[in-house]
Amino acid sequence: MTEYGRGRGPEPWHPEDPLYGDQGWTGHQTQQGQVPFTGAPQQEYQQEPRYQEQYPQQPQYQQYQQYPEYQQQYAQQEPQQGYAPQQAYAPQQTQHPQYAQQPVQPQQPVYDSQGWDTGQGQYTAAVQTDPYAGADLAQHPSAGYPGETPDLYGTDEAYPPPQPPGRRHLEPEPAEQEEEREDALAVGGDGRDDGDGDADEPSGRRGGRSKGGKPKKRSGTACLIAAVVILGVVGGGGYYGYTYIKARFAPAEDFAGDGVGEVVDVEIPKGAGLGQMGRILKQAGVVASAQAFVDAANANPKGKSIQPGIYPMNKKMSAAAAVALMIDPTKLNVITVTEGMRNTKVYEAIDKKLGKPEGTTKEIALREAKNMGLPAWAGNNPKLMDPLEGFLFPTRYDLSKDSTPESLLKQMVKNASDKYAELGIEAKAKELGLENPLQVVTVASLVNAEGKNHDDFRKMSEVVYNRMKKTNDVTNQKIEFDSTYNYAKNQSEINFNLKEAQAFNNPYNTHFIKGLPVGPIGNPGMDALTATLNPDHGGWMFFVSVDGNTTTFTKTYDEHLKLVAEFQERQRQKNGG
Repeated sequence: MTEYGRGRGPEPWHPEDPLYGDQGWTGHQTQQGQVPFTGAPQQEYQQEPRYQEQYPQQPQYQQYQQYPEYQQQYAQQEPQQGYAPQQAYAPQQTQHPQYAQQPVQPQQPVYDSQGWDTGQGQYTAAVQTDPYAGADLAQHPSAGYPGETPDLYGTDEAYPPPQPPGRRHLEPEPAEQEEEREDALAVGGDGRDDGDGDADEPSGRRGGRSKGGKPKKRSGTACLIAAVVILGVVGGGGYYGYTYIKARFAPAEDFAGDGVGEVVDVEIPKGAGLGQMGRILKQAGVVASAQAFVDAANANPKGKSIQPGIYPMNKKMSAAAAVALMIDPTKLNVITVTEGMRNTKVYEAIDKKLGKPEGTTKEIALREAKNMGLPAWAGNNPKLMDPLEGFLFPTRYDLSKDSTPESLLKQMVKNASDKYAELGIEAKAKELGLENPLQVVTVASLVNAEGKNHDDFRKMSEVVYNRMKKTNDVTNQKIEFDSTYNYAKNQSEINFNLKEAQAFNNPYNTHFIKGLPVGPIGNPGMDALTATLNPDHGGWMFFVSVDGNTTTFTKTYDEHLKLVAEFQERQRQKNGG
């Protein structure tokens, strides 16, 4: 007996009734009013005249006429179950007329050995021709009629339709599902991965083959790359940390001793600090590290007095030895022309620094004087002992491997010419009553040779100008500077015979000639030059240094004689006489 849900009790089953039977495996629910929920949005579809296609000669629900006892029962129960009147199920021929034109002849159902309908009869044709199979008719409650029940197993979301009772037994799952389950167990099920293959291959079967039949391969490239990256990060971090700690706390690297025999010229530029000096020395191979040099310079009281210039230094010196050498100005590979220095001393210094034979630079200077770049107003008098005297400007000159006597002399002459032009000595010469600019340089050289400071220079230049005046009847226009006699004699003596000096006929000896020497007697500096251009105007005529340090100036000859007598007495006491 089968429960159809039409009444309160069971009804007899009639094998000739096409509306009844076990329809669970044909895609329709057997229980009235139960519609499986698939999760998809429920849309309303109008009921199609399915059984009109199968039985076109009969009106809808004509089968009720064959069973009047059921027709009466349905007429009484349908309003109770919420069914609409029968006219609501009127067929709509306009929606799918093509199905209405294909009548299907009724067939008798086929039964199996257990008495179940196999679905190979008339209902199979109905299912195959149903154009709305799988549609969700959630708006229409499930009726008890196969023509009205929607096919809920035709959608993608639905479960597969049940099988007939005789065929309802478990079937083995596909091999692919088994493999997927094995992969899940091998990787995620027990938390272990053997790592024998790629991610796409099943890892649960060790030593097996992939789907393509190829042996599984170990993918070690990713592991190798990861290991290299990790080692690089760890190693780089360790090296950085070691370097930082070493630079921060370890003593600076340093050599020992005064270095090896190899000598290099190291040039320290102007304005360089200790750190830059250390880096230059390290790059030249003199010191082991810049920090060691900085530490040694800070530890030396004179470490911050290192002058710029070129230093000949040994390689691999200790930082302390390098600092000791550089604080000694005589170790600089330079030539310093001091204020008032004579050319003969400059030539000797060049020969010594460049390793030339004695007299080499002087011979070049006298021979090539016209090619050294002198101004047009200089070096024209044939009585000049040295045309370059007064034109080797006092300053420091750095030497290099390319330095030569010619290059150094030209550089000195250029510096002097530039300074003289800057001071405008050509115009000043006329204002001061001098014959030419060379005489300005000559006065400055006399002042620089006799005085000790700028104040002395101004008073001494006043003395020179007053003694050159034609109204000077005290010295008869003679300047009488001892420095001129010493220059003519190429000496530097304080105590000499005055009578011999007055009798020595030389164009540079102001004890013998009137007025200025024929040319400068040295190379004046900027203080002497500016003092010459701006004399004191105090009316001074004489001067003498009694104690050898302080210069005393007087306006009269009598005052001068008293000072001279005092000076001579001091000299006798000094010499023990």
